[in-house]
Amino acid sequence: MPKNLLLLVLMTVLSATACLENSDTETRLRTETTLMVDLETVVRVGNVVPVEGVTTAGQPDAAALTVFAEQGYKTVIDIRTEPEDRGMDEATVIGDLGMEYIVFPIDKPEAINFDNARELSRLIAESEGPVLVHCGSANRVGALFALQKSLEGADDEVALEYGREAGMTRLEGRVKKVLSNN
Repeated sequence: MPKNLLLLVLMTVLSATACLENSDTETRLRTETTLMVDLETVVRVGNVVPVEGVTTAGQPDAAALTVFAEQGYKTVIDIRTEPEDRGMDEATVIGDLGMEYIVFPIDKPEAINFDNARELSRLIAESEGPVLVHCGSANRVGALFALQKSLEGADDEVALEYGREAGMTRLEGRVKKVLSNN
């Protein structure tokens, strides 16, 4: 076989392998389930899968909310406060998509407490699901999810890890303080 033909065959095989790998990655992204999702990925792949009926995120835009609605989400719980900019009339967008919009504002670090974690758990449990729970970055959501996990009997490290998986970052110190006072 001439060298040029062999090189052409080898390049074709490598190119086809790369395409298959990219296709596998795309398929994995389409089916991967994580508690907190990256909204750009949700919009790009057009799919999102809840974990135990719930997904957490930062502030979604109309495109992301459309994907959630198309994937069967029924409820959005927004824990942002009234003056926080959402970039849209979120209540109207969600209503137009046929989902329920619940506002449960968490306005300061002191609001990261067991009472609010219990209330968020109640709201999720009483909502038709799947449910999207969001704030601006998922930090507040993750902090409350960590406290929820503690209320379910998890030790502090498991609760903190769960909170991180749900988006907790800067509020970890506050959560640790609440857990240590329990």
